[in-house]
Amino acid sequence: MKKLFLAFLFLGFAATAQDITSKEFTYTEFLGYVKKYHPLVKNANLEINKAQANLMMARGGFDPKIEVDFSEKQFKDKEYYSILNSSFKIPTWYGIEIKAGFDNSDGVYLNPQNTLPNQGLTSLGVTVPLGQGLFINQRMADVRKAKMQMQLSQAERKLQAIAVLYDASQAYFNWKKNFNEVQLYAEYNENAQIRFKGIQSLINQGDKPAIDSVEAGIIVKNRKLSLEDSNLKLAKAKLELANFLWLENNIPLELSDELIPETQLELTIQESLKTNDLLNTDFSITNHPKINALQSKIDMLNVEQKLKANMLLPKIDVGYSYISEPSYIDNYQFKDYKIGLDFYFPLFLRKERGSLKLAKFKVQETEFTLDLEKVQLTNKINAQKMEIESLLRQKKLIKGLVQDNLTMLNSEERLFSFGESSLFLINTRENNLVSAQLSKIALENRFYVSNSELFKIMANPD
Repeated sequence: MKKLFLAFLFLGFAATAQDITSKEFTYTEFLGYVKKYHPLVKNANLEINKAQANLMMARGGFDPKIEVDFSEKQFKDKEYYSILNSSFKIPTWYGIEIKAGFDNSDGVYLNPQNTLPNQGLTSLGVTVPLGQGLFINQRMADVRKAKMQMQLSQAERKLQAIAVLYDASQAYFNWKKNFNEVQLYAEYNENAQIRFKGIQSLINQGDKPAIDSVEAGIIVKNRKLSLEDSNLKLAKAKLELANFLWLENNIPLELSDELIPETQLELTIQESLKTNDLLNTDFSITNHPKINALQSKIDMLNVEQKLKANMLLPKIDVGYSYISEPSYIDNYQFKDYKIGLDFYFPLFLRKERGSLKLAKFKVQETEFTLDLEKVQLTNKINAQKMEIESLLRQKKLIKGLVQDNLTMLNSEERLFSFGESSLFLINTRENNLVSAQLSKIALENRFYVSNSELFKIMANPD
């Protein structure tokens, strides 16, 4: 696998910059790469190409056709027969077929019905279905369904793309969460190291009992253990994120260690996912891809139902052809003609009636699904809006909780410096602060995930 470092794509023009924000790999940039280069997003676009190919195939049913049937028999220097039947057919939309032909035959043992003038016969005629196939037939149904398949493919492309973007977003949020936890544990690991050295100095001076070094050492080991575990989670999160990073020609990317997630993501995520407007206005599900997909399926099933209903009619095909010798093609003699009548009608129509009932049941089943989907989408959107609004309120509370725990820790450290507190109380205060900050990180992650879930429900990747 060819690997590239994504850092070069963003930092090449600012390699000498010292500002840490220049190394941010923003969420908007990340989504841009996923939308443009991810193989599954490209694969979703292929659905439209498939639908276009199917439409071309369906339209092929109306292509003009040239048919030539030639047979000849020679035996013992005798030409038993030589028969040529050629035609040019033009199918039209309403089942009417226009046909021009040229027939010629010769031979000693020619069947009398195949006997023709020496120069052969030309013909020009039309075949009209008077029962089945006049207002709808298989060719018409195929074209109509192929056009509806285009709309269905557009909706399915959006749904497939939105699923990839949602999974990619979860990977990005997980990367940011673990990155913040590593930063947190690294900071408090450094604090624990400083405190441990300070306690050892006080013990050497006789100001503190030796047992305090054991307690301080326990905190250092716990902080190192938490930091090591958090680094492992971060490494796995980066590999998971790299699954969604690609370039042209399906070249996978590897995330550089120099890159960091967006620090102010909470201020930009709603604009990036276009969820900010939805929180203030009502969202119409009329043009939702799922609704459009189900409606397209219903339209296709309705076409199939009409085709099945048409099969209840008798099959009556009437054909008329004017015939003439080539030398008299300008002298129309409409008394020279061929006519034909093809009639077919099952007496009980059990097969046709059964097919029609099944087609009606499929339409009803899909309509029930559409009604249910409309209600579910509306409720999901409202529930997600409520969750985001609640998380915004919880973020304010957790921010105050972190500040209060920080105040308590600072106060306990001042008391410790006056000899009025203990290392145990300081560690307790610090553990409470760490827990509050971890809760803050987890709550921020929930806020990001909740917005991405609303983005997924809206299903508008463009």
